[in-house]
Amino acid sequence: MGAADIVPGVSGGTMAFILGIYEELIQSIRTFGRAQFIQNVLRFRIRNVLDASNWQFLVSVAAGILIAIITLSKGLEHALTNYPLLIWSFFFGLVLASAYVMSKRIHTWNASSIILLILGTVFAYLLVGLVPTETPETWWFLILSGAIAICAMILPGISGSFILVLLGKYQFILSAVNNRDLVTIGLVGIGAIIGLIAFSQVLGWLFQKYHNPTIIFLIGLMLGSLRKIWPWKVDGMMSGNILPELNQTLMIGLGMMLIGFAVVLVLERYASRKSG
Repeated sequence: MGAADIVPGVSGGTMAFILGIYEELIQSIRTFGRAQFIQNVLRFRIRNVLDASNWQFLVSVAAGILIAIITLSKGLEHALTNYPLLIWSFFFGLVLASAYVMSKRIHTWNASSIILLILGTVFAYLLVGLVPTETPETWWFLILSGAIAICAMILPGISGSFILVLLGKYQFILSAVNNRDLVTIGLVGIGAIIGLIAFSQVLGWLFQKYHNPTIIFLIGLMLGSLRKIWPWKVDGMMSGNILPELNQTLMIGLGMMLIGFAVVLVLERYASRKSG
């Protein structure tokens, strides 16, 4: 999830779905926003806090995300600069396969399902086509950026990193991570915690009340986001999609897509066996 969250266009939520931990993650995070949990924290009832939260699971996931962000940010930044076709082709196959894997959870499709799928696809397609803006680097905007980006990070198909690009803060925050700028990282982290707890309440409720429609809409988000990670761009830039020419480069790109697709299928089978 951490590696995916670094890349603009790829969602950590997508990785959570592939690995079969998405709904457990959302429900575990919801615990922190409940009144009883907050009361236990304020009264320093540590045992009650630990008993009420799925803390071992959350600590493991958080540690993995943090380690990936710290250790892989420079490598991914280098790879995206020097080997963009390989990286974006791999992630394109990965996200496409993720949508396929999620679709297998829906056993009955009807007209409303198709409409929801289209709405999710169109929403994500338009969102990823927005032009990045210039924004301030003040403390309050860094907190706001963290809160908005984390909501996207836990949504399959919507990249938190891409939201930071739209907010004009991706390069700034990536540089802060690479340079160990603890003040900037801390402010973004505060916003992320607030946004994560608040948004997980909404997502958890949707999964409980409207499970299948929520899954279908999320599949649409993933399909629409493919616009952003289409590997063939004008002059190699991350804007202006073009059709590839029939040459060796196309074969390499398709090969990387197949690898990404296969990785998801392997992970999904592994996760199914573990859960079974």
